Amino acid sequence: MPADPALAARVVDAGRACSLTASVLREWAEAGTPRQVEYLAGYLEAERASREASRRASLLRRCALPAPKTFDGYDWSAVSWPEGFGRADLLSLSFLEGAHDLVLMGDVGTGKTHMASALCALACSERLEARFFTASSLVMRLRRARDEGRLDHEAAQIGRARLLVVDELGFLPLDADGARLLFQVFSDAYERQSVVITTNLEFSRWGAVFGDDQMAAAVIDRVVHHGRLLQFRGESYRVRHALMQG
Repeated sequence: MPADPALAARVVDAGRACSLTASVLREWAEAGTPRQVEYLAGYLEAERASREASRRASLLRRCALPAPKTFDGYDWSAVSWPEGFGRADLLSLSFLEGAHDLVLMGDVGTGKTHMASALCALACSERLEARFFTASSLVMRLRRARDEGRLDHEAAQIGRARLLVVDELGFLPLDADGARLLFQVFSDAYERQSVVITTNLEFSRWGAVFGDDQMAAAVIDRVVHHGRLLQFRGESYRVRHALMQG
């Protein structure tokens, strides 16, 4: 008695995900007894699940999050959403499809970095490459790579990510050299990958970050073109939950 077609399709689907040949899989799936094909399907699905779990873990390690975060229990009360973009759009990661950007702007301690980190973890869970840097650590990484003669390679590695987070833009000052390196990252990412920027500075103050109003305007122009602004207002979560109270 031949195996059920739906069962045979499971074998082919799982086997293809493991880079096996479709024609051979289909032949064996159709030739086996239902019990044999059920066993084969279970084995291949377990192999696929194992590979996917390994891929997710590898992506999460490479993302280099300072602390793993999720959206479980996230406090959304500080977030003001732009027109046409809401929580469902964020959590679906639909903005990655068009290489659209997000700027998370507002008060310190209101959940910007948490959101950016959770987005990275969510992308990794969907087997999408994500990278997380503070603005200062990214500049230091690029400067070190340039000094060692491997800047192009480093930039290419960063450019592979579907989602690139630049956290704490404006928290620490950039010198002219660092500003140019960071500008090149934004320029390379434009219309190729999604960038999520967290900052407590309004756009009008970005000139002070880059030390050059024209460079800042060029970055803002790229980010705004395919981007959304999420504004955060409220008291710092850390202050509200601090052990040290006045």
